[in-house]
Amino acid sequence: MKVYYPEIPSPCYVLEEERLLHNLRILQRVQQESGADIICALKGYAMFSTFDLLRQYLAGCTASSLHEARLCFEEFGSKAHVCAPAYPPGDFVEILSCASHITFNSLSQWELFGQEARKAGVSCGLRINPEYSVVETALYDPCAPGSRMGIRAKDLGDRLPEGIEGLHFHTLCENGLPELLETFAAVEERFGDHLKGLSWLNMGGGHHITREDYDVDGLIEFLRKVQQRYELQVIMEPGEAIGLGTGFLKTSVLDVIDSDGVLVAIIDASFTAHMPDCLEMPYMPEIRGAKEVVRGLPTYRMGGISCLSGDQLGDYSFEEDLEVGQTLLFEDMIHYTMVKTTNFNGVNLPSIGILRSDGKFELVRQFGYRDYRDRLS
Repeated sequence: MKVYYPEIPSPCYVLEEERLLHNLRILQRVQQESGADIICALKGYAMFSTFDLLRQYLAGCTASSLHEARLCFEEFGSKAHVCAPAYPPGDFVEILSCASHITFNSLSQWELFGQEARKAGVSCGLRINPEYSVVETALYDPCAPGSRMGIRAKDLGDRLPEGIEGLHFHTLCENGLPELLETFAAVEERFGDHLKGLSWLNMGGGHHITREDYDVDGLIEFLRKVQQRYELQVIMEPGEAIGLGTGFLKTSVLDVIDSDGVLVAIIDASFTAHMPDCLEMPYMPEIRGAKEVVRGLPTYRMGGISCLSGDQLGDYSFEEDLEVGQTLLFEDMIHYTMVKTTNFNGVNLPSIGILRSDGKFELVRQFGYRDYRDRLS
């Protein structure tokens, strides 16, 4: 029976510091050689206990709410680039106090808040919808018919409103350079005249820059050309590229059930509460030491600890039978995980820790009953 990292509690999100540094060095190189700014999208990576590392490599953070803007301002130590579908009036003054740039999703939001933002000295931009997307999962497609994300060219008109200094598009999801080039071609076709005279162009997130097969050299060349052609500052705001491949979720097997010939391993974590993207995308994360289904090998479906019938994923094959108490490590669980966790069913949240470069484990946070209770009334 394999028990990985006995010093680490279960369940626990574990960031591997050396892997994070690997990603940050790639992003730093892109910035240094292209002149573009790369900022951290907090919706995808918000582990603020590592912000001391991030601020050495990245230009800042992007936020989509007051709380994210405050996290950037208070924990990262810089003002945020803010972009949201709409801004609650009661939050707006405080958002401005934490923002260096703000993007409006519609002309009506600009008309409502734009002058207030300009008086506060915040650089203002508009989110555009190039009406072109390569995203295959409808849940993550901001350019689908009827999308509420961004302004279409036909609605923007021939001239940008006075006071707009930047444009912002975000249409990618786990994509490479070819998809960015295709998207930018659509942006130029529909909004090319508006790019002239801008101070900045935000290309959003969804860029898998730290993926092993990403064309980093090609990206650097592309960013240089765009900035030279339009004489503006390009901003990119990946979240997943920062946390990609940087850690795992440690879990333990609580029970093994034979359900009409299907072996189900019930773990002390939940897919719906702790790994929601597995069900939303959906996708099957790798489990260390497991394989795709192989006839003749012990094969198990993974079952979560909540009472939701669909809180399960599978199937995986192992070299040996799974036993109660055995450790299972779900790989690549640092991005879009901690930021999406819930206490559904009252299940406890996984702990959070860092496996330092010297091999020592640091427990950063544990959760308990009060974290669940205090979210309720």
